[in-house]
Amino acid sequence: MPGLRAPSDYTNDPPRHPALVINSKEPFNAEPRRFDLVSSYVTPVEFFYKRNHGPIPIVDDIHKYSVTVTGLIEIPKDLYMKDIWKLPKYSITATLQCAGNRRTSMSKTRKVKGVGWDVAAIGNAVWSGAKLADVLELIGIPKNSQVTAFGGKHVEFVSIDKCKEENGGPYKASIPLTQATNPEADVLLAYDMNGEALNRDHGYPLRVIVPGVIGARSVKWLDCINIAAVECQGFFVQRDYKMFPPSVDWDNINWSTRRPQMDFPVQCAICSMEDVQMVKVGKIKIKGYAASGGGRGIERIDVSVDGGQTWFEALKFQKPGVSYVSDDASNDKWAWVLFEAEAEISQGTEIVAKAVDSAANVQPENVAVIWNLRGILNTSWHRINVRIGHSNL
Repeated sequence: MPGLRAPSDYTNDPPRHPALVINSKEPFNAEPRRFDLVSSYVTPVEFFYKRNHGPIPIVDDIHKYSVTVTGLIEIPKDLYMKDIWKLPKYSITATLQCAGNRRTSMSKTRKVKGVGWDVAAIGNAVWSGAKLADVLELIGIPKNSQVTAFGGKHVEFVSIDKCKEENGGPYKASIPLTQATNPEADVLLAYDMNGEALNRDHGYPLRVIVPGVIGARSVKWLDCINIAAVECQGFFVQRDYKMFPPSVDWDNINWSTRRPQMDFPVQCAICSMEDVQMVKVGKIKIKGYAASGGGRGIERIDVSVDGGQTWFEALKFQKPGVSYVSDDASNDKWAWVLFEAEAEISQGTEIVAKAVDSAANVQPENVAVIWNLRGILNTSWHRINVRIGHSNL
């Protein structure tokens, strides 16, 4: 593509913050330390998790860069950044989460396949750009469409990014046309992140943001938008990111029996402590995040300091000092909440946190019942083994 190219090696990858926990060097996959993650409601760009499948694309000329819109439409069209910039600009605060978040702890139950992530393959940012519904209207697809005049029912996003899983082809994913053309779904073609132009790791110059959905559908380094009759047939839609029961292994898996994962389930994690944490006798603070997919709010976060025998409710908030009520119109509906609690600790114990969303979905008690061979969607109760000793907490 003129203006944007995918390099064949990693020599021109951008610099990253030295405090990131690196899970894979090539391609670069990393997450922040737990306490850095919850240090602010809006995650700083440098501490937003990095999920990549290959070398980071390079922009040679922003003015020559364009996105081709093609497929089941009357006339294919090339959209340049000047065309995108002319459209109304919207800002959406939305949490992105890798489907593999907390995979490392799931692998302790039984081995799984995939990049090992702790609890920080998640982040909350202010994304700004044009609504996809407005972009599609430019090429003749009305808002709130179920099917195009030529039979299109899905919108496929194709990246310039090349990855081995696609045999050197581009990363791609899709969403239903009904979601893409619904202005209330807030799907963006984003060019800004936290008030500044996207950096290279996060999709510069243009990426898709699909709020409330696993991060794999928010395609970076956008090359092409394809209007199709069926959902994307690419690897990451058809042969990955699907939720299988614990009975399925690599010998009996049938990918076609499961739908591609879209919304992420209710999730929470404690970020003020490691999985095994030394503390002093006395009062401790328990901090973390909670989020649910599909725009569902967080009704409560339950905390236990006796392994789940008794519970109390944590304080939850989005913007500091502003009261948060689940599903209130003033909330950031696509964003996480942070939580805080205090407890007196007199002996070694297990601290547990679990979240309940506005639809009364609750995290499962143990990871064994949701184990799956790809290690996705580990939303089990988050547990911290506390021991008494010297501590800097």
